[in-house]
Amino acid sequence: MNPTKHAIGLGLRRGWTEFLLSLRSPQDQGFYLFTAVGTLLFLWFNRDNELEGTGLMYPTYALPSILGALLAFGVVIGPAFALAMEREDGTLLRHKALPYGMQGYVTGQLTYHSLALLPSLLTVLIPSFLLFDGLMHGGAAGWLTVAWVVVLGLLATLPLGMILGSVVPSTQKVGTWGMLPIMVLTAISGIFFPITLMWGWVQAVAQVFPTYWIGLGLRSAFLPDSAVTLELGDSWRTGMTVLVLAAWAVFGALVTPRILRRMARRQSGSQVQAAREATLQWVR
Repeated sequence: MNPTKHAIGLGLRRGWTEFLLSLRSPQDQGFYLFTAVGTLLFLWFNRDNELEGTGLMYPTYALPSILGALLAFGVVIGPAFALAMEREDGTLLRHKALPYGMQGYVTGQLTYHSLALLPSLLTVLIPSFLLFDGLMHGGAAGWLTVAWVVVLGLLATLPLGMILGSVVPSTQKVGTWGMLPIMVLTAISGIFFPITLMWGWVQAVAQVFPTYWIGLGLRSAFLPDSAVTLELGDSWRTGMTVLVLAAWAVFGALVTPRILRRMARRQSGSQVQAAREATLQWVR
């Protein structure tokens, strides 16, 4: 059997097993519940607010954007935390010592975090359809759009999480290096209110990154055609959405393996020990 294929197969099984375990984990269940309840409460308290001049209620506008933000946040911060933590506890070093161990490890991480996105989205999406009316205006074509936007969004953002986890100095730094910038990007990407209300230079910055385009793609799937007036250029810019997300996916596919290989080469037992000691000092 081809050793690379064998390692990838083991990684796929590992990712699937970790996903099943996470579904039974009280910690992960609590995270899904907290995210869902917080999102639903936010939408519920704004259920009677109407976007001026559109006839759209706020939950109708905000839900697809929030789903996009959850996708971008989850598949960047999740892998970054996991990779940084397993660098420090020696898990990555043990995989490095195995033949084709890194291929199996990365495959497992990609599989697990892709699957873990499903409960995060579904725990928000399903109750929303029970609580609010008029959320999906696109019908079957809309759901097809949701599918390709989510897949392209995963391909565009998941490698960024792996890159962040490879370069961040410690697990404690993931928050300031990753979480804070993503929160800022979310705030300026038209997630909670139309991006047309932002300054021109802020709009330009937001359009560089995947979060805005994932939200735009999902809004084009959920919202009626009349809502396009809330977007830049009065257009859903579907072609541009595909191009930008695909460009980020290609960037990730080209850059991530190189950064991971460099990180693996630099990983040593002394680094793991130093990281453990630093963690103990931080806890104290």
